[in-house]
Amino acid sequence: MERRGRGTYLQATPIDVAPILESSLFERISTAVLTSATLAVAGSFEFTEQRLGLRSARTLIVESPFDFQKQALLYVPQTLPDPREGGFTEAAATEIIRILEASRGRAFVLFTSYNQMRQVYDRVSLEVEFPTLLQGTGPRSALLEEFRSTPNCVLFATSSFWQGVDVQGEQLSCVIIDKLPFAVPSDPVVGARVFALKESGGNPFYEYQIPQAALALKQGFGRLIRSRTDRGVLAILDNRITRQRYGQVFFDSLPDYAFSTEFADVQRFFETNV
Repeated sequence: MERRGRGTYLQATPIDVAPILESSLFERISTAVLTSATLAVAGSFEFTEQRLGLRSARTLIVESPFDFQKQALLYVPQTLPDPREGGFTEAAATEIIRILEASRGRAFVLFTSYNQMRQVYDRVSLEVEFPTLLQGTGPRSALLEEFRSTPNCVLFATSSFWQGVDVQGEQLSCVIIDKLPFAVPSDPVVGARVFALKESGGNPFYEYQIPQAALALKQGFGRLIRSRTDRGVLAILDNRITRQRYGQVFFDSLPDYAFSTEFADVQRFFETNV
């Protein structure tokens, strides 16, 4: 509930949409075809089927026409502190500067929070020679158009740029993501869904939070390779993906990118493919 001006507004969302969709949609039609690049988690549709109330669905994963091993390098630096530690923001800014210098700008830097985005932007924008754009300083469409038309530009953004954005060609040659995109626990909807899973005897971290984050990460990385000729580096600064057991779920959900933890490989990639 919130108050704006003279009015009071009450917003509500169902904790579980599965029974609503099942009774109001899927039981009333003979056939439904659901397609998306982000329906499967680690090669399985189980999470999506449970969330949408699908029973006995026939599933198919269609292989991508892109050669991800040649077109993209997934880079996960190992020297940064845990994202939950106080020194992460400064270390992340330093690493982003290194990556942008190698890529000559031409990047999306995507964040899981506005506060983190602004802090890193304030550090990085003063240190790099490339034009920089910040989400919130103009309409989304205007920022995208300026990014497309400005050589070597770098766009700092959050959730709304993780999906539905299409920039083909060398203008976007790098996507940097600060943290694994776990939903904010303080969000009331997230909290309610976690509580409901606990009450039913489930494990909300593995049954909800990890699959949801894996799909979000796939969406963010999907901004880079949009055609057979696109090439670039995908960097995630959160090395929990390599150090925690659950990180394998994220790797299994992503395309088969070439992978490295060494910055020298990032430099070689851009030097080879300029």
